[in-house]
Amino acid sequence: MIKTYRTITAGLFLVVNCLAAANADHTPLDTEAMLDPAPAEMGSTADHSKFEQLEGPFEDATEVTAACLECHTEAAKQVHSSIHWHYEFQQPETEQDLGKKNVINNLCFGIAGNYQRCSSCHVGYGWEDHEFDFTAEEQVDCLVCHDTTGSYVKFPTSAGHPPYEDREFHGETIAAPDLAEVAQNVGPSSRETCGTCHFEGGGGDAVKHGDLDSSLIDPPYELDVHMSPEGADFTCSTCHTFSGHIQLGSRYKITMPEDERPVAADPHQKPACEACHGSEPHDSGIHDKLNQHSEFIACETCHVPEVARGGKPTRTLWDWSESGRMDDDGDPVVETEDGVPVYDGRKGRFEWREDYAPEYHWFDGNMHYTLLDDEIDPTETVTINRPMGDHDTPGAKIWPFTSMKGRQPYDKEHKTLLTAHLFGDEPSAYWQSYDWSEALAAGMEEAQKIGQTEKDFSGEYGFVDSIMHWPVAHMIAPAEDSLSCQSCHEPDGRMAGLEGLYVPGQDSHPRIERIGWWAIGLTLLAVLGHGSARYLLYRHKRSKQENSQEEAA
Repeated sequence: MIKTYRTITAGLFLVVNCLAAANADHTPLDTEAMLDPAPAEMGSTADHSKFEQLEGPFEDATEVTAACLECHTEAAKQVHSSIHWHYEFQQPETEQDLGKKNVINNLCFGIAGNYQRCSSCHVGYGWEDHEFDFTAEEQVDCLVCHDTTGSYVKFPTSAGHPPYEDREFHGETIAAPDLAEVAQNVGPSSRETCGTCHFEGGGGDAVKHGDLDSSLIDPPYELDVHMSPEGADFTCSTCHTFSGHIQLGSRYKITMPEDERPVAADPHQKPACEACHGSEPHDSGIHDKLNQHSEFIACETCHVPEVARGGKPTRTLWDWSESGRMDDDGDPVVETEDGVPVYDGRKGRFEWREDYAPEYHWFDGNMHYTLLDDEIDPTETVTINRPMGDHDTPGAKIWPFTSMKGRQPYDKEHKTLLTAHLFGDEPSAYWQSYDWSEALAAGMEEAQKIGQTEKDFSGEYGFVDSIMHWPVAHMIAPAEDSLSCQSCHEPDGRMAGLEGLYVPGQDSHPRIERIGWWAIGLTLLAVLGHGSARYLLYRHKRSKQENSQEEAA
């Protein structure tokens, strides 16, 4: 009976709301017109190939920076103020010190002790240890963001430097770029330059984020309506606007619009969708249902129907506890399935997923992190970064997320997470000795030197399950490919299990069901009563007519 009732109510609900959706205007917004008049098409006012300072030859990439700073005198100071440089962020709501210098993750744990490898995605040169000079202007890497030749690349283990001669890395030859050629052809950042790091997070293409991978360099319209050349043809910085080398948009604190103005590309409110689309992005239609949903559901929830849908799987599990298996030659065992590694003796066991539904959480834009000094319960899964907010939090909305599950080292005595020295030539590096005790002691010692923790390593370690959550904000599908009403408004729909939400068609409540049955019953009685009354009146009228005819006869 209950199932029948839910089916009836779900059907009625879907009919009404699908009519509303059908009457809503799904014509794609003219985002191009909403943006400022295309300043990029005006081109640069300087031809860098005509600058004598950039003719080279350059023996070292820092010489290129010195040449750039002869004209761009304030650029390095601006970069020094950005999170791309100092890797630090103080979260105003939680008052936690975050940024890559302070957080720990369940991929390669953190930068402490792994500087030369991790700093291949730092906008600088030479971050080799805890004594790196963050005030050195010539250490800023201008080319990694402004290269237009496609030939500039940082060598993966050279502390941010490019290769100065052709070098091998894991069997692949990485060509040394012509620094003078690159310097003479600099330009605005692009999907390619940003993607060099942000598509490769976690050590490879699509590893870290299910909504960021190299498929976004030249995406079809169906993958991302904003970044596709067939759509708005946005670059990353169209939304993540830079001002004085400081960009907007941070995963540590997502900026929400402060008012409900349907503004056109307000740079102070990017990268929120509302900055261009306004707070009522849909035509009102019947009952204005779609806009009512946007009051508590993020745009991405409907417009990113699946994660990792660009043809590249993303990593969803990283189990370090199984690392260290070697073959008969003493080399790390590597096993692959469908073209991706599922086991690597250096790193452990992996799982991957592609084109799958995200998970959903209430989210007010802030994340709370478990840091190295925070005590954990090793009998439970440790949530490393927890989306903050619930259904009662002002401004909180339902967001889509991907998650990375992990199994990583922790201190059995202190009950805290640990970081490890993985990369390097030192005997203490895990990828040299495969000795966790040595690697963890060295990693924690480096973490102390950069102020990441005050804890020592007790010498007793174990492995604990962990999970990280990443809000999904890219790979925006066309309206016709976004979630349908039925995706949520059906038994076991997308919002199943989410607290603080009653979804018609999915959820049931005894009182509401009784009210519904009473409403249905009363409606049927009313219909039957109305029909009976009309029939009796008809019969009465017909009888009077017949009597009148008989009397007249």
